[in-house]
Amino acid sequence: MRLGGRMAAAIEVLTDVENRRRPVADALKDWGLSHRFAGSGDRAAIGNLVYDALRMRLSHAWLMQDDSETALVHAVLLRQWGYTPETLSAELQDDKFAPALPDFSGLATRSLEDAPPNVQADIPDWLVASFERCFGDRWLIEAQAMAGRPTLDLRANTLKASRDKVVKALDRSGARPTTIARHGVRIPAGEGASRLPNVTAELSFQKGWFEVQDEGSQIVADLVQPAEGQQVLDYCAGGGGKTLALSAAMNNKGQVHAYDADRKRLAPIIERLRRAGTRNVQVHDDARDLATFENRLDAVLVDAPCTGTGTWRRRPDTKWRLTPKNIEERQEQQRDALTSAARYVRPGGALIYVTCSVLPEENDQQVARFCSDNPSFSPVPVMPVWETLFGADAPKPHAPDGRSLTLSPALTGTDGFFFCRMQKSA
Repeated sequence: MRLGGRMAAAIEVLTDVENRRRPVADALKDWGLSHRFAGSGDRAAIGNLVYDALRMRLSHAWLMQDDSETALVHAVLLRQWGYTPETLSAELQDDKFAPALPDFSGLATRSLEDAPPNVQADIPDWLVASFERCFGDRWLIEAQAMAGRPTLDLRANTLKASRDKVVKALDRSGARPTTIARHGVRIPAGEGASRLPNVTAELSFQKGWFEVQDEGSQIVADLVQPAEGQQVLDYCAGGGGKTLALSAAMNNKGQVHAYDADRKRLAPIIERLRRAGTRNVQVHDDARDLATFENRLDAVLVDAPCTGTGTWRRRPDTKWRLTPKNIEERQEQQRDALTSAARYVRPGGALIYVTCSVLPEENDQQVARFCSDNPSFSPVPVMPVWETLFGADAPKPHAPDGRSLTLSPALTGTDGFFFCRMQKSA
């Protein structure tokens, strides 16, 4: 496919996402199934156009003075892919599938600095106050970083391979060690139409040498500080990414209990555990199985249901579907998860609260409420642990009081994550 055909396809997918209010991944999959002539390079380029358009939807529309899907796709090429109006017009000449060229004058006459703050940030207007409460004067920088492309991050499975071994195996993909996570491997995001490598097709993946996992997720799993011989519960285990990291950190010694109320989310964990070579993980899909662990576990990790604002780089369509009601629903689920999980922590043990959100309503405010209702739990300083694990020279997260921290694309080069460790009185 030429560029014009790829643009037309991206416009079609964006229209589908907007009209049917459906996840972008589903819309792209359906387009590919109904257009089987498109090669893998075409599908990757179309996906990049769609995701880039959604990540910066507000600023693209403001500068183009047009919020149509056609204008958004042209804005991606002109603002992010290095085209000028002249080179783009030349590229599309005699391309019968090329969409009509919109008015580009806004790009030349408008400055984004004159746009409303939320347009500069590419976030919904009603979320500006929450970003300000979280990041203070840095909020705009933080929000803009969430509109960039994400890298592909992997975690070396130390039960089977070292990080150096994984980097060497994936050298042709541009793999390098991560900056913070001790066992992380990073492949750059790429630009324009370039596609990320399919690392799960690699023999080294089939051998269990690594797992796909954002560096931020690896970091918060490391901050749990699981030790050999401990009894640890991953209460909202989902597909098992953090369970696998905890198991490897414990060198297959002790016990990791993986539980999730949603059996469908938990289902992939079985194959992942087999491939990783774990022997110290028990999977539970019924809360009644956990009754024997009340007041007995050394650490309980609650990776709570959340709005996923920290993952907007990977799922930009969710940014525009988020509502205040969604936050209220997640807050209720978070309160229930913390209350339920707390009963399994032994005296002197730790309850760890994690979200992939940067909103204080889901993070610090939830911790404050929980500790107020459960005075036997109190937050403990986390930054000394950060420096011990990752070194004093490692990039620092947002941690105003030192008792909790927030990772972000701007500060740590990761997805957005919140972490707080609460100790139960002995």
